[in-house]
This record gives sequence, structure tokens and C-alpha cells, in this order.
Amino acid sequence: MKLDSKVPPGPMDEKWVEYKSKMPLVSPDNKRRLEIIVVGTGLAGASAAASFGELGYKVKCFTFHDSPRRAHSIAAQGGINAAKNYQNDGDSVYRLFYDTVKGGDYRSREANVHRLAEVSVNIIDQAVAQGVPFAREYGGTLDNRSFGGVQVKRTFYARGQTGQQLLLGAYQALSRQISLGTVEMHNRHEMLDLVMIDGKARGIIARNLITGKLERYAAHCVVLATGGYGNVFYLSTNAMNCNVTAAWKVVKKGALMANPCYTQIHPTCIPQSGEYQSKLTLMSESLRNDGRVWVPKSKEDAKAIREGRKKAKDLSEDQRDYYLERRYPAFGNLVPRDVASRAAKVACDAGNGIVPTGLGVFLDFESAFERYGKSKAHSMNLHNPSKEEIRKLGQAVVEEKYGNLFEMYEKITGENPYETPMKIYPAVHYTMGGLWVDYNLETNIPGLFALGECNFSDHGANRLGASALMQGLADGYFVAPYTVGPFLSKEIRTPKFSTDTPEFAEAEEGVRARLQKLLDNKGNQTVDSFHRRLGKILWEYCGMSRNEQGLKKAIGMIQELRKEYHEDVFVPGTIDEFNPELEKAARVADFMELGELLCVDALNRSESCGGHFREESKTPEGEAKRDDEHFKYVAAWEWENVSNPPILHKEELTFEAIELKTRSYK
Repeated sequence: MKLDSKVPPGPMDEKWVEYKSKMPLVSPDNKRRLEIIVVGTGLAGASAAASFGELGYKVKCFTFHDSPRRAHSIAAQGGINAAKNYQNDGDSVYRLFYDTVKGGDYRSREANVHRLAEVSVNIIDQAVAQGVPFAREYGGTLDNRSFGGVQVKRTFYARGQTGQQLLLGAYQALSRQISLGTVEMHNRHEMLDLVMIDGKARGIIARNLITGKLERYAAHCVVLATGGYGNVFYLSTNAMNCNVTAAWKVVKKGALMANPCYTQIHPTCIPQSGEYQSKLTLMSESLRNDGRVWVPKSKEDAKAIREGRKKAKDLSEDQRDYYLERRYPAFGNLVPRDVASRAAKVACDAGNGIVPTGLGVFLDFESAFERYGKSKAHSMNLHNPSKEEIRKLGQAVVEEKYGNLFEMYEKITGENPYETPMKIYPAVHYTMGGLWVDYNLETNIPGLFALGECNFSDHGANRLGASALMQGLADGYFVAPYTVGPFLSKEIRTPKFSTDTPEFAEAEEGVRARLQKLLDNKGNQTVDSFHRRLGKILWEYCGMSRNEQGLKKAIGMIQELRKEYHEDVFVPGTIDEFNPELEKAARVADFMELGELLCVDALNRSESCGGHFREESKTPEGEAKRDDEHFKYVAAWEWENVSNPPILHKEELTFEAIELKTRSYK
């Protein structure tokens, strides 16, 4: 199979402009005759459905939530990037483009990333027009802060709830189209299979999660915006319902899964406290703007803190190792997530961890209280303020910036982060891998498009902070409305599809048979117990670091676990009823297969890059060591079934606008 990225010719900064000016169009009258299915209502899905409706297409939109507002995009906290250069600190479209390619360790497609940087400037204007309450300076202009991997301030934010506010903006745009009748909304529906007719994506089989009924839906094309697969690890920062099912079902229909081993481990998560946990809680990367990461220099001090005999405040500055500032002086605490995560692991593996499990480091705001306090006192013309007054003023500034995050931390841990440093440790967060798409965001299945975290296209081997919201809205508002058009321009003579066809009947029967097989097991173990075991295998052997021996072992263990799962899982109830356990069982069955492919991809890629760290491929200083000679490609995997090994297809990456070189943040 030859992969055609369909990147337009010409200079990098002219490709998208030329594409838009010369692409085939669909007339307004013809748009009313064409139907689009959009699966998912996060930032990418909601913005795409709203935009398609605004253009005049007939849209059927699906979410397994009770409301589109529940999509996991709501959990994004820190901000959204855009190359506005409001701070006049040297930012530009090119610099955002460069930072993103470099942050992804040169494993992303240049043309897609440059387009993302270009349209980023429009996203902020769109969101402001919708009423998104971005933080503002005293004079009323929009405020910015920094995120990891950059040396400018380009991140727009709404305190610590940016994702929620942006999703509300997209939701109101979607609601407008629902009220106008251009979008037909289907809440509490989960896509369980793709329907193809004559080789093209023409519909889906969805299960009504309230009644259990299997339903057929047809359209001229299908757009997936169903997020990532981080929950394959069981413990992650994702909402518990996040899954890979929609994406995996299209993989089993022939779509390619690209770079599945690229998993982002976020460095700023509340450490796991026990086996009973079913998810982990993220503290926004924005906190690293003002928080300093450290561990005790002495293993004895670290042990005393773990055992409760000492507290963080008992250690003086010279007894603390601010290891990110020491190892990466140019970027300090704002190095990219993969770099910060591995550095935390190194510190804890050396015995300097500060929580009972040994897997935790401090995120300290004391210096921020002092810095902001002095600035505030100066602006208020206070003479000789006391240390207590300075700290109180500084704390008020920090509270204004991050107050809801501090409140969340205290509710979860029972510790006041204004009085004692936060405790953090890396956790699975985002997946850079996803469905392979070309420049049009179209998969190798004609008529099937993938947006946002569901595709692989923009982040390479590591995602920079505040870029997920940027990509989701870029794809939904400003890319897909253009790139879906060329496909639909060839479909204007295609009549509306009927669901009463052999293809729909066969797909529905296949779904019913799979679900019934899970119910007929009558085994002895719960779905969650299997999911937890799968997650432990992946975290141990394909988590923050990987090696050949461990990956081979993991593949065998997953194959055995999957066999046991289909023989001994217990799923109560029936198909034709409200049955959350059946929902979970079907999703975990998909995770069992994806988990194996994830390890196969990690085993194949014997280099280290970004979020993929192979222990056999590192520099003398312990940093990731790329192998551009052998692995400068997108690994797009074809998966037929568990009996046949997956087939690798390569999209070679070229770099014409950015020099390919070793990534450094020192």
C-alpha cells in the first residue's frame, strides 16, 4: 500500500492558501442534499458539526454522553496556543511551527503543522466572538502565559478551565445549528461499527445506550472526532469513558493506525495513592510557569519526608535539587512534557521520591508568592512590607491565576498547596498516535475523516502543552470544512443512502454477534479486573521507558490475557437494555487488541524519540537518541485480526522548512 499524504506543492507558507483557493467547491444548493455523520462532540467534533451545519450540509452528530457538554475536552485546564504575538516577545507563525515540530522530536508532517500554526491566529478571534472569557490584562487586552518547550508567551487561558470555556463556545455554536435543523443530535449513542459501500465510508452502526437498541445511520461521509486511547493503560488522566472503540472499528475495516506507541506521559499529575484508584487527576502544566520542581538532594531527607518525619519546609534551599533548572537551564521548569517526565522518573528511581510509594516530586510556589508579593507591594507603594504581608499579596496573585486548580488539589489530597508544596508525578495523558490521515484529514478509507486527538497528524512523538485545544478547534472550525468539500464535490450526484441494504444488515449483525458473545461467556472475572491487569502490563513494559526484552514479554502477556478475557469475563444483563457493563466489556475487548499493536509498534521503533523512550537508544547523559537514518517515517499499521501479524506501511517524512537536528533544551 502506497501512502499518499496529498501535501500540496509549493513553499511551506503558501501551501494552505493555494489549497483553499484552488480546491473543488460544493454549491450551496448541493450542500443541502449531502449528509455528514460526525462522531464525537469534543472541541473537534462539536466545532466541525457546527461548521458543517453553518455551511448548509445535513449533519448527524453522535455522542455517548447525555450532553455534548460532557466531552473530555472540558477537562483541559491550562490554555490554547496561538501565534498572535500579543506580548511582542518575538512570536510568529513560523516560531509556533518550529516549536511544534521540534517539540514532537521531528516526527510530524511539516505541512500539517504549518497549517495548524497558520490557523491558530483565527481560533482566538472565533472564541472571543463567542464570548469565551479569556484572561485579560489590566488594560483589557488578552493575557498570555508560557507553556513547556517554548521561550515566548503564546498561551491564551481562562484561569484553570480553558477547555470548559472553549467547549461551551463550541457547544453554543452547535446548539444554534441544532435549533435551525441542520444538525440532528443523537445523545447517549455509541458508534460500534463503520459501514462501507463500494469501498467508501457511508454510515455507522450505533447502540442506543439507554434502550440497548442497535441503530443504523447513513450519510455521504463519516467524520470521527472521538479522542485518544490513553485509557488502554487503565490509570490515566482521561475520563473513565474515554475509549478507542470507534477508531479501532474503522481500523478493523481497513483504516491504518499510525504511531500508536507515541503516548504522552504528563509530568504534573497527582501521584497514585492506592490500588483502588480507577483514574488519576491532572494538575495543569500552566502551574509550571510559577511552580518550581524539586526533590531533596539527600536520600536520607527524602526517606524522612516519605515517612512523615520531615516536611518540605524543613529543607533549606541548599538541601533541595531543582533538577529541571539544573539539567535544562535554558528552559528550566518549562521543558516539554516528555523531558520533564523522564527527569522525574530518574530522580525517583535514584531514591529521592517524596511520597510513600517513592513516586512523587514537589511542585513548590513559595518563590512565586515572594516574587508576585514584592511586585504587588511596589505597585501599591507599600514601604517596608513584612515578609508575611508580601507573602499574602503574592498568594492573592497566584490565587487569581490558578485558584480553582489549588482548590481541586486540596479537595483531592487534603493538603493546602498555599502552605505546602504540591506533590506530583508523571501519568498517561495524551496519545499522539491515531488514525493515519492525509493532508485532507482523510484516512486511507475514502470518505472517512479523523479530527483532533483521533488522528496522528500534528504532534509527532510528543505534544507541547496547550496544543491539543489548538488542534481540535483548528481541525473543526478551519480545516475540515475545507478538506471534506473536495470529497463531497464528487458525490453531488449520489442519492441519499438507505440503511436497508446488505452492507448495513451485515454490519449490524456483526455488532450483535460480538456483544452477545461477551454476554454468553458467563465467566468469573469482572471487566475492570482485566482492564487493570492490561494497564499494569502496558505501564510496566511500554510506559515511561521501553526495551526489547520487556516489549516482547508484554506482547505475549497481552495475548494470553486477551485469550483469558474472552473465556472468563463476566458481563451481566442483556443487549437490549441499559447495560453499562456491556459497554465497558466491548471497549476493553478493543483495548486488548490495541494494547498489543501499541507494543508491536514500540518494539519495531528501536530509536528513542519524544514520548517513546527506548532504553537501548540514549545519549551518555540519558537523553533520547533518535535514529533519523532508519526511523524518519510515520509507522502506519494495518490490522486484520488477532490471528495475523499487523502489517507496517511507512510514510517517509521530509523536512524542507526546518533543519533536522538533535533536540536540546539546555
